[in-house]
Amino acid sequence: MASPTSGPKRSTIKDVAKKAGVAISTVSLVMNGKGFVSNETSTRVLNVAKQLNYVPRQAARKLPMQSTGNIGFVLRADHFARSEPFYTRIFLGTEFEAHFHGLYVLLTTIPQKFDASLHTPRFLQERNVDGVLIAGKVDSDFIESIAGARIPLVLIDYQLKDHPAVVIDNQQGAKLAVEHLVSKGHEDIAFLGADMLHPSLKERLEGYRIGLNDARLGKPSCEIVSDQGEPDYGTGFELSQQIFECSKRPTAVFCANDSIAMGLLDQAASQGIRVPEDLAVVGFDDVAREDHFRPSLTTVRVYKEQLGELAMKYLNELMAGFPATYPNFERRSHIVRVPTELIIRESS
Repeated sequence: MASPTSGPKRSTIKDVAKKAGVAISTVSLVMNGKGFVSNETSTRVLNVAKQLNYVPRQAARKLPMQSTGNIGFVLRADHFARSEPFYTRIFLGTEFEAHFHGLYVLLTTIPQKFDASLHTPRFLQERNVDGVLIAGKVDSDFIESIAGARIPLVLIDYQLKDHPAVVIDNQQGAKLAVEHLVSKGHEDIAFLGADMLHPSLKERLEGYRIGLNDARLGKPSCEIVSDQGEPDYGTGFELSQQIFECSKRPTAVFCANDSIAMGLLDQAASQGIRVPEDLAVVGFDDVAREDHFRPSLTTVRVYKEQLGELAMKYLNELMAGFPATYPNFERRSHIVRVPTELIIRESS
């Protein structure tokens, strides 16, 4: 017979694992905030633990978690290969800021089609980072799995739901490009872009349309876009052929990024079309080296190091547990927007 003072039997980790339908090791990872467990599984384990009034011995002692001093920096392998100058400079910005805070940045890439069982970075499997920075567009399941594992994260140059992000003010930059072309006397301004499902590139198209509307030029007569194609040189070269087939040939083109603009410049040269005399061209990002193309490319400059720096500051504040504020930049809830600058060169 039980003693009247012995109280109810205390639930064990085995009880939680059995009821949640998971391994004991999984319960341990969830309760200790370590490892890499899906959001769904974490939620189920925590709910069962609450129902059973299970309190881990470590939690009962309120031992603090050990900080690693490491930050994960993740991007897609194909993005890094295709846009290396862009993401390298963002990464350098994060490193400079991390060094200031005594943190170390671990860089890794994942494939476009992410499989958690095959492609989860080792530092996430081992919970060897205090936070994660994700640059560019990646599989949404990857982002959600990090959030589900309760690891602080900040997106860079990409937005998804309510996750914290540091992004380019794409609309502002696109409007600068259109205003410049209008000031040069152009009224028939085309748009050339690809991967238009990407939030940043979609915003550039929106900014272009707003710029035309502000100049009272009406709806654009020539928008050449591809939702699926990659925004690279090859796509720019191929799609730009359609620019010259528009019913009303434009006198200027605003391109979604510099890579597409460089493809357009070569296509124009192959057809004997002079830039800027016959066709003015403006890009976006400022990654094209001036000495590699003639004419040199007018573009919207993105402050890439600053994107990385601000993202690292934001993440550091999230890890410290208090909200970040940036009075010098536009802030909409969880989003920090970094302004751009128009750089005028020979192509316009």
